[in-house]
Amino acid sequence: MEKIADEHIIEAIGRCRVVVRNGKVVEVSDPIIADCPLARRFAFPVPEITKDAVKANIGHRIKVFGMCTAEREVLDTRDFVGFGASELISFGIHAGLFDAAVIACDGAGTVIATTPALVQGIGGRMSGLKKTSPYKSVIERIEKNGGFVLDHDRAGIDQVAGVVLALAQGFKNIAVTVAIPDDAEGIRRIHPDAFIVAVHVSGLTGDEAQRLVAVSDLVTACASKTIREAVAGKALVQAGISIPVFAMTARAKELIIEKIRRSSEPLLVKPTRLPVAGDKEPRPLI
Repeated sequence: MEKIADEHIIEAIGRCRVVVRNGKVVEVSDPIIADCPLARRFAFPVPEITKDAVKANIGHRIKVFGMCTAEREVLDTRDFVGFGASELISFGIHAGLFDAAVIACDGAGTVIATTPALVQGIGGRMSGLKKTSPYKSVIERIEKNGGFVLDHDRAGIDQVAGVVLALAQGFKNIAVTVAIPDDAEGIRRIHPDAFIVAVHVSGLTGDEAQRLVAVSDLVTACASKTIREAVAGKALVQAGISIPVFAMTARAKELIIEKIRRSSEPLLVKPTRLPVAGDKEPRPLI
């Protein structure tokens, strides 16, 4: 079989499998989720999750900031959601709580980001990246702005190896995003003090959700029914209602509280049993 040199596979809105080749969306699978309140608030909104709507949204991202192309922008300072994973990690670097973050970027694979703008520029508008192809220009852009790229030749995505590289570079206070419990458990064994952020968790089995929650500091709920069940009675803080983020450890709680302390946004704070469900969650939860 001929090897495809320029291919990117992402898991996007509605848990659609999206394939991008040569700057074009060439494949979109049927959505599993019918409605998402976050997708309704995107810069290019998706009021109803259909294959055509998902294709149009990804096409907009390609056009606006070069996602999955050699023109990929990697810096941004805007918060797209109040307590998103990239927003909290970038804030953590800004506040001096982290000195590096291991994340994934289309066109580069696993990346060590060392500045808030690099974290937000890469992660703020990125969906779940499953596979990507390397672009020399994107890799150079990341490294020019203080980042490190794990795999220049293949743009491999390996978060465990990314943490190993971050430790080798002398970083200690490392945040890392993971999507599966095997990665989280492996990272915890290698670097017990890593700040683990669970992302793109929709569709996990009950056992996978329990394992992931057990070793993570911060857990995004996405459209996951099993994550919401797994955090019950264990989460210390819930930020948000529709697509909540859960602090599972004291330091994750401190991160959220510190972000609140430095924010000028009005907030409601109320002691209660967690999780709290709203009337505008993704539908259906999976």
